[in-house]
Amino acid sequence: MSLEVFPVKATKKEGKFDLYNEIKKLVKKNSVSLKEGDILVISSKYISNSQGRILDHNSIKLSEKAYELSKKFSINQKLSEAIIRESDVVFGGVSGFVITSSNNIMAPNAGIDKSNSQGKLILYPNDPYQVAEQIKRKFFLDYNLHVGIIIVDSRLMPARIGTSGVAIACSGIEPVLDRRATKDLDGNVLKVTFQAVADNLASIANHKMGEADELIPLAIIRESGAKLTDRRISSEETAIPYDECIYFRGLKK
Repeated sequence: MSLEVFPVKATKKEGKFDLYNEIKKLVKKNSVSLKEGDILVISSKYISNSQGRILDHNSIKLSEKAYELSKKFSINQKLSEAIIRESDVVFGGVSGFVITSSNNIMAPNAGIDKSNSQGKLILYPNDPYQVAEQIKRKFFLDYNLHVGIIIVDSRLMPARIGTSGVAIACSGIEPVLDRRATKDLDGNVLKVTFQAVADNLASIANHKMGEADELIPLAIIRESGAKLTDRRISSEETAIPYDECIYFRGLKK
């Protein structure tokens, strides 16, 4: 069978909610079902909403660093403060955007989303790898199903127009396929090639989930060919040190 993607439509939620129970309800309401080996892809913003990871501008108190960041990169002072709180490292930026890293995820403005939030700031979810692991385990305990979980966000790619999906966390699948020592079509041995399985699947699902008012926070990928695993996945498996990234190193010079 060929790969299939089943979008799962939702209704808008206000306030915290039980993520796992809501996923089960939505899957049933959309007349789809999870099968052995399926990959469930979940929007990071949907998880953030379930955790109440939403900041009201009025609740943000500014630090001196926020004033400095706001002036340097021409961004809102309250957003500057949120970026500082959410970031492990601030690399630099341009007018309107600060390039940061948190939990091995490099993103503009610490991944904070101002769209579809009625003037509030939607932050990245807490402990996304733990969330993915818990959902995977619950589906196994409740239904005896081995499924993969990917938490997806949209991301600008270097020198490309538009956004694509990226996996900010996953569980139940091997996120990267090591192709070193295999051969290409001409028989040449590959020396450095890794295939970003989780990111590729995240982008496939993100294409169906949309970027605007579609209200599709979930998608089920079937016959993905991804290798299932019971071991716990960590963020270090999908990220490399920044001094080893060719884009980062090249632009830094």
